[in-house]
Amino acid sequence: MTAGSSGLVGTELIKQMLEQQPISHIYALSRKDLAFYHPKLQVIKNSQLEITQWEESNPTPDYGFICLGTTKKQAGSKQALEQIDYELVCKVAQQMQVVGVKRLCIVSSMGASVHSLSHYLRCKGKMEMAVERMGFEQVVFVRPGPLVGLREQPRTDERIIQATFKVLRPLMLGPLAKLIPIKAEHVSKAMLYSLFAHTSKKVEILDSVAMRKLLKRYQ
Repeated sequence: MTAGSSGLVGTELIKQMLEQQPISHIYALSRKDLAFYHPKLQVIKNSQLEITQWEESNPTPDYGFICLGTTKKQAGSKQALEQIDYELVCKVAQQMQVVGVKRLCIVSSMGASVHSLSHYLRCKGKMEMAVERMGFEQVVFVRPGPLVGLREQPRTDERIIQATFKVLRPLMLGPLAKLIPIKAEHVSKAMLYSLFAHTSKKVEILDSVAMRKLLKRYQ
């Protein structure tokens, strides 16, 4: 089951899942219709991202993926951002758990911490802490650096960052490697591999460097 399927990472994730033959059924919780159709894709459309009806005969979704997020500029205020990046993500995670999801992967952010001076990063940190306490068998938080990909609504700041880091990349070694822009399709693949690997870690955090290492193991 996925949520945030129309965003940059969420769209790539759906594409990756459709190509995986072992995955027989995909539920996509979305505010709107998706831009593509597939026999094994079932869209659960709700403006509030709520699962209002669930048939017991439905195939149980063992894996959950949440790719929800916004910016203060898009949300309009700090409070509105918190309602999405913290409250909404937690609500969706709880709903997924109710319908059967046991292993969950969520897109967070590099630098996420409840102690951060940044309101955005504090929201991500609060979300991570709340989800950890929900009791999933496994939770993975991916914390990518700047993302590379085509958004429906391009973000000017992302394009500037990508252009800057492209020039600086040869100098970005050690801890700075986390700042190297990463493709959305690579983040989505890392999300899939992180759950399908069934590691013994109950909670795992993957930054961009860790995601690239994970992908190399499966190439």
